[in-house]
Amino acid sequence: MRKKIARSVAMGLVALLIQQGSGAALGATAAPPTATPIKHLVVIFPENISFDHYFATYPVAANPTGEPAFTARAGTPTVNGLSSALLTNNPNFLNSVNNSTSASGGGPGAALNPFRLDRSQAATADQNHDYTPEQAAADQGLMDLFPYWVGVDSSPLLPAVPTDGLTMGYYDGNTVTALWNYAQHFAMSDNSYDTIFGPSTPGAINLISGQTNGAVPKSTSASATAGLLVGNTDGSWSLIGDSDPTSDVCSTSSNPVYMTGQNIGDLLNAKNITWGWFHGGFNLSLTNSNGTTGCARTTTSAVTGETKVDYVPHHAAFQYYASTQNLTHARPSSVANIGHTDAANHQYDTEDFFAALTANNLPAVSFVKPPGFEEGHPGYSDPLDEQVFLVTVLNALQQSREWSSTAVVISWDDSDGWYDHQMSPILNQSASSADALTGTGQCGTGDAALPGVNPALAHAQGRCGFGPRLPFLVISPYSRPNFVDHTLTNQVSAIRFIEDNWLGGTRIGQGSFDAISNSIDSMLDFKHPKLNRPLLLNPSTGEPDHS
Repeated sequence: MRKKIARSVAMGLVALLIQQGSGAALGATAAPPTATPIKHLVVIFPENISFDHYFATYPVAANPTGEPAFTARAGTPTVNGLSSALLTNNPNFLNSVNNSTSASGGGPGAALNPFRLDRSQAATADQNHDYTPEQAAADQGLMDLFPYWVGVDSSPLLPAVPTDGLTMGYYDGNTVTALWNYAQHFAMSDNSYDTIFGPSTPGAINLISGQTNGAVPKSTSASATAGLLVGNTDGSWSLIGDSDPTSDVCSTSSNPVYMTGQNIGDLLNAKNITWGWFHGGFNLSLTNSNGTTGCARTTTSAVTGETKVDYVPHHAAFQYYASTQNLTHARPSSVANIGHTDAANHQYDTEDFFAALTANNLPAVSFVKPPGFEEGHPGYSDPLDEQVFLVTVLNALQQSREWSSTAVVISWDDSDGWYDHQMSPILNQSASSADALTGTGQCGTGDAALPGVNPALAHAQGRCGFGPRLPFLVISPYSRPNFVDHTLTNQVSAIRFIEDNWLGGTRIGQGSFDAISNSIDSMLDFKHPKLNRPLLLNPSTGEPDHS
């Protein structure tokens, strides 16, 4: 009920915005030519989930009484999930070196198998998902040191689970029901990865540029850059940790950073392609029902009980670049101008996304970032709040005029450190003090690493990747239905599709992963579209909505 009321209020705001936004769009032009029937790409970017954490046993759910049921359609393909051996005889263990002893009596060195989390356990602690520990957890491909390196104490939630063992937990289709239903009707991948190891900010930067070299911090002291940046021989820095964008009015980091180089927004602007980044809480003039406003706009999740700011600065990818930032959170001049360059500079609130959609003014390319409590980020968000946001957006899109030419990518920013059994292919090596994949200071040798933003830097370190395996779905009338794709993709694959579809194959360059990333084409079928088969789901249960 809380969420229905909130959405009703939001749509009332949308109506008001549309009344106010009657001006003609700046530089309005006919829809630009595209290489495919896709005229609108929407990238929804939630937080902190590994593939196994959401799809370990797909398409088989436990279906206990009292939880939304899930039964796979006939002919549903299997995924590279957790085999019987990995579920019952897993190589991960608890090691006495970091005092990870079993609360249930297993003792130091006890084996720890993956275990199912149900809907009542949707609120979990955040795992360790930093650049170095994630590499160490992979243990040179053995994938057996997750509790030791990235696990956190699970006792408040699951007192019978060994200390630091929460990382081995996973959900099935009785909790992440909507995502499993989307996978049944559209396309998903079981071979998609974080572009590099590490937390949210590098993931967000990779999503829009494929390049985390070129970071400029406020301070370059050893204490200020430890765990945040890796230095290179040309004096440049590669970003490996979380920090707010420099000079965003909502930034609070002690060592904020900004990025140099190009991002996909620059390429779209050069071709006059409409686009926008829509971020929950970005409009600082709104006041929530709890009285909070400005940078302190907050929402309390009924699932986690945690209160979180709606706008999280270190998730706002385009705010790191001078060419695409809107540091004061200036508002668009009108709804009609959403997607065009004006005072907002393509940076908007998620409510502006619904306003543009209602006004039949959806940009060609939209990146959508949920408000904090609906991001799915463990610790302050959860799968159930995340589901409400995803279903609300997808229901609205599928009932819009633009749906027949739209593709939606759901791509997560990092794994949060949740266990995933599949070792990632390392397409880019690194050798720095922060690396630990193949030995101390090593993710391979780094001798063939991709270049940096500065052309003089032939091999930028601090970009070990691909990182952990993440879920990846493509939802569109052109998606291959009930399809599991095994093509190697990563966060930058969305950029690759944008470049190929709208920009004639123009690449970002400057060492971006876009040059070595596959697109999402294998998940789409342009010859057999399903134009009249929307899948409308219940936001609370994730089940088909037959109302």
